Amino acid sequence: MNDAEFKRSTDSAAHCEMSYAAFLAYAVDKAARDLTRTAAEIATERQVIEELFAARRHLGRVHGLFNQVAKALDSGADAPHLDAASQAVRSSARRMEDAADALLAHRDGGAPA
Repeated sequence: MNDAEFKRSTDSAAHCEMSYAAFLAYAVDKAARDLTRTAAEIATERQVIEELFAARRHLGRVHGLFNQVAKALDSGADAPHLDAASQAVRSSARRMEDAADALLAHRDGGAPA
């Protein structure tokens, strides 16, 4: 548990007017009573992270393809849809960055990334 998580859990215990030990015991018991939901929440975050890494890899491949396009353009080739393709890639990169920021903010308890 990092410092922010510890502070959030101790603040939550105080807010509930419970000792820290009682709050943790209650939280663990609640998570254990609904393992399907608990596992789903953990798996969902893990899957989001895996998808973000996959998207990053794909954007890296797109970067390589754009380098090939630049080389072809330097050789006199025509690329009539280059502007539309580059806009789509920029939009995808922004969406991925926004999703990563949102995930980090969620993991940090809602603090802006």
